[in-house]
Amino acid sequence: MNLKGRDFLKLLDFTPEEIIYLIDLAAELKDKKKKGIPMDDFRGKNVALIFEKTSTRTRCSFEVAAHDLGMGTTYLDPSGSQIGKKESIADTARVLASMFEGIEYRGYGQEIVEELAKYSKVPVWNGLTNEFHPTQMLADMLTIREHFGRLKGIKLAYMGDARYNMGNSYMVCCAKLGLDFVACTNKKYFPDEKLVETCKEIAKETGATITLTEDAFEGTKGADVVCTDVWVSMGEPDEIWEERIRDLSPYQVNTAIMDNAGKDAIFLHCLPAFHDLKTKIGAEIQKKFGIEEMEVTDEVFESERSLVFEEAENRMHTIKAVMAATL
Repeated sequence: MNLKGRDFLKLLDFTPEEIIYLIDLAAELKDKKKKGIPMDDFRGKNVALIFEKTSTRTRCSFEVAAHDLGMGTTYLDPSGSQIGKKESIADTARVLASMFEGIEYRGYGQEIVEELAKYSKVPVWNGLTNEFHPTQMLADMLTIREHFGRLKGIKLAYMGDARYNMGNSYMVCCAKLGLDFVACTNKKYFPDEKLVETCKEIAKETGATITLTEDAFEGTKGADVVCTDVWVSMGEPDEIWEERIRDLSPYQVNTAIMDNAGKDAIFLHCLPAFHDLKTKIGAEIQKKFGIEEMEVTDEVFESERSLVFEEAENRMHTIKAVMAATL
């Protein structure tokens, strides 16, 4: 499998075989790291990390993965780049491509990372856009496969707002790899109809199924994986909290939902999660709306079924695989 020079922008661009190759490579690189086997074959190379949206896991994953591979990194935070402000996206891509061997972008519209890739002569990697989060999908699929030993035929239920990057990406990834995807949410929060139809066409070839339901218990019945995300994403206005809490509270992942899922079901969350009052936003929401937990209860988050920290670690291994494969 040769992915050298390829951009990594969304999983729709990759075949099932290519996606599995990246997961296999991540598993191999993870094993080597655990055994202390050096992997620094990319000494002398450098990558640029553009973060218009800040992050803990994505930044650390790219920096540690690059370091393990022998590469240097330059981190450009929201105030450290002129992209789209004083310098066009096209010009930014051409400048950075002349200095770096790869460019990561984490920010807003998918069209931005697509334009970066169009004008860059080096690989561009999507660290998150409003529409897609492909590196997270590789980490989640690696985590699922490590736990169940397989991917095909696994039932994955996504709870909450399924219109944006996580809901979209789970649906695409499940369709590509033959998992049964269920979006459990208020119909206002169903994924885009055009993307749903695209995924259903892909699913015909892989044996996957795509289901959208407003019934949380029907949707999660017998599920192998239950996952969710925060109810209000970065960049969205604070005033929509009240509406989201009202609309999405029936889709909170709690003990009743996990008991309704399969007996060996696991819980995944891309993090950060509002499962207690130990964050500034969590405390503010409790004071304003009187709730102590949001998309997931603390009981589920801290349970043995929760693999969120294994999932977080796998971000680094899968991002390392993407960089190694494309460079």
